Amino acid sequence: MKKNDIVEIVITGMTTEGNGVGRFNDFAVFVPLAAVGDTVRVKITKLQKTFAYAIIEEILIPSSDRIENDCEVFNKCGGCAFRHISYKSELGIKSNFVKDSFKRIGKLDVEFESILGCEEIDFYRNKAQYPVAEIDSKVVCGFYSKRSHRVVPFTACKLQPQIFSKIVDFIIKYANDNNISAYNEEYHKGLLRHIYIRKAHHTNEIMVCFVVTKWCEADFITLSKMLIEKFPEIKSVIMNKNEQMTNVIMGSKCMVIAGSDIITDIMCGNKITLSPLSFYQVNTVQAERLYSIAKEYAELSGNETVVELYCGAGTIGLSFSGVAKEIIGVEIVPQAIENAKGNAKANNIQNIRFFCADAGEFAQKLATNNTAPDLIVVDPPRKGCDSNTLEAILKMSPSKIVMISCNPATAARDCAF
Repeated sequence: MKKNDIVEIVITGMTTEGNGVGRFNDFAVFVPLAAVGDTVRVKITKLQKTFAYAIIEEILIPSSDRIENDCEVFNKCGGCAFRHISYKSELGIKSNFVKDSFKRIGKLDVEFESILGCEEIDFYRNKAQYPVAEIDSKVVCGFYSKRSHRVVPFTACKLQPQIFSKIVDFIIKYANDNNISAYNEEYHKGLLRHIYIRKAHHTNEIMVCFVVTKWCEADFITLSKMLIEKFPEIKSVIMNKNEQMTNVIMGSKCMVIAGSDIITDIMCGNKITLSPLSFYQVNTVQAERLYSIAKEYAELSGNETVVELYCGAGTIGLSFSGVAKEIIGVEIVPQAIENAKGNAKANNIQNIRFFCADAGEFAQKLATNNTAPDLIVVDPPRKGCDSNTLEAILKMSPSKIVMISCNPATAARDCAF
């Protein structure tokens, strides 16, 4: 097999990135935009020793999982992987990802429950971060193309609340009319890097955050007033400075341009305040289901001490507060801890304490002090728990651990540990 060869394969699996997998002469062939069950003629674009990448030249026999794609930039944008297959098929694929991770990576014999799909599969995200660029001498925003930082200009994404596209369209028009420059990654020049919008699902309050390369509030004061006047849901307009040559979106410093420094939502019956840097699950309705299941698994009687590591704004701990004796929450992001403390106070929850610290270091400290929680809850980032955290959890020897994870592979690894 050589580059540019045309071969016929049957798609029998799917990778976590959304590429179909077929085989040709013992080579695994990875094919974007394919569906399990497709028979396709593909063109080889890249060849390695044991596998190849290819693109579809022709769909000979379409999979029964295929549906009509409903997004005009799906083939260009890197945001969605499964928009060409049914949601039922997508759930089956994701369920298999989890099962495969725990069996193959964790080598664990696990009882798997059924996957719980989302009732609303469009317009559900409560947050969007739009990269800004200049194309043909015009400021645009949209989403990155797959495996690149090339911006695909598009704002009417079906995953985001519809008001988001109206807000960013308004901002981009203002930027073009008032010579606000877009950031250029290659040359590290320009002002506006990202437009970041967050919406509280239950209260409809909106925060708009401009990620810029330098403090320049004078350039955005008029725009901020116009935004609040046109979109009364906007309660907070923030400027975030990121002057680093990095692909990290947010800097560490924020400034209020108009309105409040926070917005407020309701999560599991508790009032939650959110700042720009607070972690908050992007699908509010599913997060509430997730936390209720975590509480169900915890089987608390009201007499237990709970330690929550990677607690963010404290949403999980707050939802457990009515069924535990004491809760200790730990998070390394200072703004998130401030939000967590404010959330506890706003909801008059007095049996919860929050500490700003590295989860692993704090867990080691608790273990050294012979703190013995009955339950440990962990909700780590995609990279999972570090070894310090895992060692400390073992030393504390809780009766039960409840893990919430956004990455089946690291979850399986940590559970095996």
